[in-house]
Amino acid sequence: MAGRDLGVNGGADGGMSGMSGTGTGTVGGDDRPVRTTDAVRVGPGVFVRLKLRLVAGGLRGSGARLAGFVFSVIAAVVVAGFGFFLLAALRAAPADTARDVTTVLFTMQLIGWAVVPLLAFGLDDTLDPSRLALFPLRTGQLATGMFAASITGVWPLATLVAAFGAVAGLATGAGGAVVGAVAVLLQFALCIVLSRLVTTALSGVLRTRRGRDVLAVSAIFVVLVAQLPNLLVNGGLAADPLAMLGALASALRWTPSGMAAHAVADGGPAALAELAVLAVLVLVIGRLWIAALRRALVTADASTEASTVRSSRGLLARVLPDGPLAAVATKELKYARRDPRGRVGWFAAIVVTGIMAFTMNGDGRAVPSLAVLAIAPGCIGALMIALQSINLFGIDGRSLWMNSVAYGSARDWRTDIAGRHLAVATIAVPLLTVLAVVAALLAGELPWAVPAALTAWGVLGAGLGVGALTSVLIPYTVPERLNAFTGAAPGQGGVAFAASFGGLIAGGVLSLPIVLPVLLASPWFCVLAVPYGLLVSWGGRRLAGGLAFGRYPEILAATSRAN
Repeated sequence: MAGRDLGVNGGADGGMSGMSGTGTGTVGGDDRPVRTTDAVRVGPGVFVRLKLRLVAGGLRGSGARLAGFVFSVIAAVVVAGFGFFLLAALRAAPADTARDVTTVLFTMQLIGWAVVPLLAFGLDDTLDPSRLALFPLRTGQLATGMFAASITGVWPLATLVAAFGAVAGLATGAGGAVVGAVAVLLQFALCIVLSRLVTTALSGVLRTRRGRDVLAVSAIFVVLVAQLPNLLVNGGLAADPLAMLGALASALRWTPSGMAAHAVADGGPAALAELAVLAVLVLVIGRLWIAALRRALVTADASTEASTVRSSRGLLARVLPDGPLAAVATKELKYARRDPRGRVGWFAAIVVTGIMAFTMNGDGRAVPSLAVLAIAPGCIGALMIALQSINLFGIDGRSLWMNSVAYGSARDWRTDIAGRHLAVATIAVPLLTVLAVVAALLAGELPWAVPAALTAWGVLGAGLGVGALTSVLIPYTVPERLNAFTGAAPGQGGVAFAASFGGLIAGGVLSLPIVLPVLLASPWFCVLAVPYGLLVSWGGRRLAGGLAFGRYPEILAATSRAN
């Protein structure tokens, strides 16, 4: 629903030029001319029709987007059906258990609506109020239109259908079904207005680099929280799941989602009082959203403000002699520090590895020895970090054409790849060392930290060697978008998956000669891990440099696709 699209008259991406402030125009694709005074009476239906036309226009001429849309529709239908029948099946469970499960699921739905749209910010223009700031509509009209656009789509419909399963599973009698239906609708409305409030209030921050950094960290935190039930089970803290469910539902009893679930299950005067509270809460949050929208429409965009320019001379530039190696390594370190897309990968690697280390130590019976507990997390972390190098040239995008001016031989390409590997190693080696120490402490064998760190460094080298080859043979475009959670341009998702999966498998296979001996109670073998990793990474760079010199046009085309 981008502002640039709203002014297009009758096109696939427009149909709302009557809102542009001119004397005449059309509304919603209608050929009837209207005056400016009529345009301000545009209702929510125009926003709904506009969003549908924007979706249809975005699918034209792109088979990949059409296939992705079809897959999304199928997934939404599956989620709607599974959620509805899951909640409806609670009628066979005890009443207390059914109510507790519904309370937890409703709470998860509310949290999901508050968090997931933040991850899509920058991809969905309907989430950014600045796109509509120039149109002559009152804030209330924009709010109702954006609300209507929010509930238009397969996924909002899927969540609503799934929630109605609670009526089939918990409500008793015709009166209870009516009360339950109202409770589900209020729960759904609460999800929408809360989602809009959060995205509107944070829209200005999310357009800045620091805001995207915070979002990246928050997303990793959400992933960590999502693993909490698994960690509790593996840690033996959930010996009685029903008691744990009851305690959690009791804590959520007086939350909005808890009141909605109890209104569906209980019925009667108490349920009517809870519905009244929910209705008031929806109105209050709606008013807060309108206030946040009004403020967002008149507040300067923080992403256009000037920022402080820091010194461009980094640590590696001071240590290494002047030349291409130092220049490339310094540039890559700046990317790692300033680009949220790269930082998401680093954070994900560390968090996933930490979760696996904790899980493995929580259930020591699942592993054969302390060596596995101490060494495996570091090796897994090294492979995860090495995945950051499977598409070395993608972050450069169209600017990669400048390499053709400076690089005239395969040796120049090898130097470029070596600088990128040096930047990765500068960050990864200290992180893997800390991870090895933590894993050894969790295993109760601190001396194992030394072989764990050395082995992890060797695995990192093997992964970097594989990444050099995948970067040349399977390059793809890294989208230039506000959102940090997009891995490839439209139509290149399969290429990105093949590069990631292939790099992970190949790196794991090449790491076996140094990992298996150490895991089989031969810790002294770790002294060969670092030389082995350096040899594999050197071999990968040498092969990749020769291939890149001959495939430069293909690499440039693959990393410069429109997104």
